[in-house]
Amino acid sequence: MKMDQQKIKRINELYKKSKAEGLTDAERKEQKILRQEYMELVRRNLRGQLNNIDIEQKDGTVINLGEKYGAKFEKKGN
Repeated sequence: MKMDQQKIKRINELYKKSKAEGLTDAERKEQKILRQEYMELVRRNLRGQLNNIDIEQKDGTVINLGEKYGAKFEKKGN
């Protein structure tokens, strides 16, 4: 999944405004929601990448991290 470029632009606009002059309550709420959405996408993408990593053990066996650990995290909702 990928975040819409307009939302990323808006996150940056709100950040700059917060530093320059401050945000209204509505803008702070919008910023919080956009940041949460962005962080969830980052977590999902990272989890997807980690789930596709294979590690070769000293004995030559190959372990896929997604098969070994992925299901544990999905059950927790992380």
